[in-house]
Amino acid sequence: MQLRPTDADALRTTMADTAKEAGPRVWDDMTVEVALSVMAGARVGHLVVCDEDDMRTGLVTLARLTTVRDSSGYTDRIRLRDVSGAAGHLPPAVVGLAH
Repeated sequence: MQLRPTDADALRTTMADTAKEAGPRVWDDMTVEVALSVMAGARVGHLVVCDEDDMRTGLVTLARLTTVRDSSGYTDRIRLRDVSGAAGHLPPAVVGLAH
Protein backbone atom coordinates (compact mmCIF):
# COMPACT_ATOMS: atom_id res chain seq x y z
CA MET A 1 0.00 0.00 0.00
CA GLN A 2 1.34 3.40 -0.97
CA LEU A 3 0.52 6.40 1.15
CA ARG A 4 -1.09 9.38 -0.50
CA PRO A 5 0.41 12.76 0.46
CA THR A 6 -2.50 13.50 2.81
CA ASP A 7 -1.97 10.15 4.54
CA ALA A 8 1.73 10.83 5.00
CA ASP A 9 1.00 14.31 6.34
CA ALA A 10 -1.51 12.87 8.81
CA LEU A 11 1.05 10.34 10.04
CA ARG A 12 3.55 13.16 10.72
CA THR A 13 1.09 15.12 12.85
CA THR A 14 2.41 15.39 16.39
CA MET A 15 0.43 15.27 19.60
CA ALA A 16 1.11 18.99 20.06
CA ASP A 17 -0.35 19.74 16.62
CA THR A 18 -3.39 17.62 17.41
CA ALA A 19 -3.99 19.39 20.72
CA LYS A 20 -3.51 22.81 19.13
CA GLU A 21 -6.01 22.00 16.39
CA ALA A 22 -8.60 20.30 18.57
CA GLY A 23 -12.13 21.30 17.87
CA PRO A 24 -15.22 20.14 16.06
CA ARG A 25 -14.42 18.05 12.99
CA VAL A 26 -16.50 18.70 9.90
CA TRP A 27 -16.41 17.49 6.31
CA ASP A 28 -15.14 19.63 3.46
CA ASP A 29 -18.44 19.44 1.57
CA MET A 30 -20.22 21.46 4.28
CA THR A 31 -21.38 24.91 3.17
CA VAL A 32 -20.03 28.08 4.73
CA GLU A 33 -23.45 28.91 6.22
CA VAL A 34 -23.75 25.51 7.92
CA ALA A 35 -20.16 25.77 9.19
CA LEU A 36 -20.90 29.18 10.71
CA SER A 37 -23.94 27.69 12.40
CA VAL A 38 -21.87 24.79 13.78
CA MET A 39 -19.31 27.27 15.14
CA ALA A 40 -22.01 29.33 16.82
CA GLY A 41 -23.62 26.26 18.36
CA ALA A 42 -20.31 24.84 19.57
CA ARG A 43 -19.07 28.29 20.66
CA VAL A 44 -15.72 27.84 18.93
CA GLY A 45 -13.62 30.02 16.65
CA HIS A 46 -12.42 27.30 14.28
CA LEU A 47 -13.31 23.93 12.78
CA VAL A 48 -11.06 21.05 11.78
CA VAL A 49 -11.88 20.23 8.14
CA CYS A 50 -11.72 16.60 6.95
CA ASP A 51 -12.12 14.92 3.58
CA GLU A 52 -14.41 12.00 2.73
CA ASP A 53 -11.82 9.60 4.20
CA ASP A 54 -11.94 11.49 7.52
CA MET A 55 -8.39 12.73 6.97
CA ARG A 56 -7.64 16.26 8.23
CA THR A 57 -7.24 18.63 5.30
CA GLY A 58 -7.18 21.96 7.06
CA LEU A 59 -8.48 24.33 9.65
CA VAL A 60 -11.02 27.04 8.99
CA THR A 61 -11.56 30.01 11.26
CA LEU A 62 -14.56 32.15 12.03
CA ALA A 63 -12.71 35.18 10.63
CA ARG A 64 -12.07 33.45 7.29
CA LEU A 65 -15.66 32.25 6.93
CA THR A 66 -17.04 35.65 7.88
CA THR A 67 -14.81 37.33 5.30
CA VAL A 68 -15.99 34.93 2.59
CA ARG A 69 -19.67 35.23 3.58
CA ASP A 70 -19.52 39.04 3.64
CA SER A 71 -17.83 39.32 0.23
CA SER A 72 -19.75 40.52 -2.82
CA GLY A 73 -19.16 37.26 -4.71
CA TYR A 74 -20.53 34.99 -1.98
CA THR A 75 -23.13 32.37 -2.83
CA ASP A 76 -24.73 29.75 -0.60
CA ARG A 77 -23.04 27.06 -2.70
CA ILE A 78 -19.49 27.76 -1.46
CA ARG A 79 -18.19 24.78 0.49
CA LEU A 80 -15.41 24.50 3.05
CA ARG A 81 -13.20 22.73 0.51
CA ASP A 82 -13.34 25.99 -1.45
CA VAL A 83 -12.06 28.13 1.44
CA SER A 84 -9.83 25.89 3.54
CA GLY A 85 -6.62 24.07 2.87
CA ALA A 86 -3.65 22.56 4.58
CA ALA A 87 -1.55 25.58 3.62
CA GLY A 88 -4.07 27.90 5.21
CA HIS A 89 -4.58 30.06 2.12
CA LEU A 90 -7.63 30.63 0.01
CA PRO A 91 -7.51 28.84 -3.35
CA PRO A 92 -7.44 31.06 -6.47
CA ALA A 93 -11.14 30.46 -7.19
CA VAL A 94 -12.12 32.11 -3.89
CA VAL A 95 -9.39 34.72 -3.46
CA GLY A 96 -11.52 37.31 -5.22
CA LEU A 97 -14.34 36.64 -2.76
CA ALA A 98 -12.22 37.47 0.24
CA HIS A 99 -10.98 40.81 -1.07
